[in-house]
Amino acid sequence: MGSPRVAKSLPLQVAAVCYRKRGDEVEFLLVNTNGGNKWTFPKGQPETRLSHSQSAEMEAAEEAGAIGTIEPRHFHLYIHSKGVFWQPGGVQEFVVKAFLMEVNQLQRPDEPNRRPTWFSPEEARQRLAKGREVKYAHELESVIDRAMERIQVHSALWGNYAASRNGRAAAHS
Repeated sequence: MGSPRVAKSLPLQVAAVCYRKRGDEVEFLLVNTNGGNKWTFPKGQPETRLSHSQSAEMEAAEEAGAIGTIEPRHFHLYIHSKGVFWQPGGVQEFVVKAFLMEVNQLQRPDEPNRRPTWFSPEEARQRLAKGREVKYAHELESVIDRAMERIQVHSALWGNYAASRNGRAAAHS
């Protein structure tokens, strides 16, 4: 027999997991939440006229002033919450599609009080977890972990590709 539990679908949001490389180090760009007491990734509702990655890219520009290259496919899904149980409306959960975005340039964000700030991976994990229920803190920490895995794979692949191109160029000289 099937489970008596009824599956409910959660509303969707999209997030830009913004990063930059400084030598061998990686840093993540986080923004303050609307309430200002927590850190998060730039995220929001997907726009109907845009793809999900384009919507995430737009959120990065609006909330963090981040301009860069975003991957067309999400690399991770996570559960996020808004609100608190003791206020009207309570806690609302969302499923968030996370898109990796390498930032090339920062400009003034459209949304004031977001305070975009760069953090090391470990500091980003700590900032994202602070003030959140354990369940949601672990969700956000896993985004950093998955992003680091993906960035390292990209770096290894790009390094091999660049080395092979340089080798062929030298052979043809």
